[in-house]
Amino acid sequence: MDAGSILLLVVVAAVILFVLTVLVRAVRIIPQARAGVVERLGKYQRTLSPGLTLLIPFVDRLLPLLDLREQVVSFPPQPVITSDNLVVSIDTVVYFQVTDPRAATYEIANYIQAVEQLTITTLRNVVGGLNLEEALTSRDQINGQLRGVLDEATGRWGLRVSRVELKAIDPPHSIQDSMEKQMRAERDRRAAILTAEGTKQSAILTAEGERQSQILKAEGQAKAAVLRADGEAQAIQKVFDAIHRGNPDQKLLAYQYLQTLPKIAEGGSNKLWIIPSEVGDALKGIGGMLGNVAAQPAAGSGEGEEAREPAYPAVQAASPIPSDPALAPTDGIESAASLEEDARAFVAEASKPSELDAEAEGILRHHAARQLDEHDGGPDEP
Repeated sequence: MDAGSILLLVVVAAVILFVLTVLVRAVRIIPQARAGVVERLGKYQRTLSPGLTLLIPFVDRLLPLLDLREQVVSFPPQPVITSDNLVVSIDTVVYFQVTDPRAATYEIANYIQAVEQLTITTLRNVVGGLNLEEALTSRDQINGQLRGVLDEATGRWGLRVSRVELKAIDPPHSIQDSMEKQMRAERDRRAAILTAEGTKQSAILTAEGERQSQILKAEGQAKAAVLRADGEAQAIQKVFDAIHRGNPDQKLLAYQYLQTLPKIAEGGSNKLWIIPSEVGDALKGIGGMLGNVAAQPAAGSGEGEEAREPAYPAVQAASPIPSDPALAPTDGIESAASLEEDARAFVAEASKPSELDAEAEGILRHHAARQLDEHDGGPDEP
């Protein structure tokens, strides 16, 4: 191959390479949500939208593409002094979006760095007018103020700040310890208040329960007493009616007295007991009846049946005596004799002076003797 052929091949290769280079520099494809700024001979010419675009090689220059999506930038913690002279560390997060690629390219050199510095200075101005407690509890207020200032300042840069968030506010460790102690004391106070309220409610409910219980118990006891009294009244009424239906006479009542008195005297501590006055009258009647009953056998032993009839008419009226002496009843006489013996023993026992009576009589005698000695001025002279 001669020199002319080689030269021709080199020229053809150079032309092909030049054409390829021209094609590559002339045809550009812009992705979606991207924007490109075209400069023609160093001057802004136009902004490319997404799609296929043709450029003039070696005349038009495409600058780096700009992202039109919303971007999130987290800035490192920044020390901020509050109004009560406490240094807190605040982390911020900024959400912004490029709305004008030309302004973002020619109005600011580095818009991300500009947003960061503007955020720091605005944050110090806003938080510097608040104390620590307000800074910790007013995040929405701080976010709103930061967003308003940043959006106004970055509008001419072709940016739109949508949100500004405080990611963390870290006070010093000593302040954190104090805050923890304060919160612990506040929780203890609330717990004590709740415990006291619970104790109060428990005491009130317990008192109410006891009150209701006592009221119900008193009502039950009252009803039980009324029912018991009604029962006793009915029992007394029934006994009263039964006694009056039986129509008891004086002798029966006296006999019942005699049967009841020994039971009263059974107690070992009963040194003094009272006998109703009606017992004397009843004993007189019983004594008269017993005397008639005792006199009847003596008179009948000599005169027979005719002499016995006028001696104890009351006994005959109650129990007629048959004509045959062998068949005459002896139960009435024996019962009358035993009753007479009981009455005599009772009268004899009642007439005996007790130890208490003897002691009382001795005291009275001694007292009377002392009074007599005091009155005469000495012992009686003969």
